Amino acid sequence: MTLEQFKAVWQKAQAAIEANEKHFSELDAATGGDGDHGTAIVAAIHAINHAEGDDFPTLLADMAEKLEEEASGSTSSLYGAWFEGMADAAPKGATALDADQLADLFQGGFEEICAVTRARQGDKTMMDALQPATEALVAAKGEGEAAMFAAAAKAARAGSDATAQLQAKFGRAKNLGERSIGAIDAGSASMATVFEAFVG
Repeated sequence: MTLEQFKAVWQKAQAAIEANEKHFSELDAATGGDGDHGTAIVAAIHAINHAEGDDFPTLLADMAEKLEEEASGSTSSLYGAWFEGMADAAPKGATALDADQLADLFQGGFEEICAVTRARQGDKTMMDALQPATEALVAAKGEGEAAMFAAAAKAARAGSDATAQLQAKFGRAKNLGERSIGAIDAGSASMATVFEAFVG
C-alpha cells in the first residue's frame, strides 16, 4: 500500500461515515449514550483527513495531532492513540508498506489503544470491531494485502453486529445495565465502516 492509497482510503471512509452519521447517532442514543456519536466520528474523520505528511510515520503522527487540535471527546482520543501507535510502528521514511509492515502497523495501533483503555472485545465498545479486525488482519498477512483487509472488514462487522447481544461495560451505556442489550454499539459500527473502506 502506498501513502497515496492510504490517504485515499480515509477519504473513502469519510464519505461512508458521513452517509451513516444519523444512523451512528441513533445507535448511540439507543444504548444510553448522548446520541452524538455520528457527529463525533464525522468531526474526527474530517480532522484525520486534514493531516499532512510525506511518509507514513509523519502522516500518522499528524493524524493524531489533528484529532487533538480539531476534535474532542473519547472517540477522537482513542483514534488518536490508534494513529500514534501506528506512527511508532511505521518504518522511518516509508512511503509504501508491504503486507508484513501493514500487519505491524495495525498491531502497533491496537496495542497503543490497549494501553490507554481497559475496554476489550466483549465490553460493547469500538474494541468489539477493532480487536477482531486486527487479529484477522495479522493472521492473513501471508495471503497479501487484499486478503488481509477483506478478513479484517468481515471480522470488524461481525464483531460489531455481535454487540447487540452484549451488556455495556463502559461509558454512559454502562448505566443502563441489561437495558443496553439489543442495540449495536455505535463506536463498533463506525469502526467496522472504516475497515470496510480498506476493501476494494
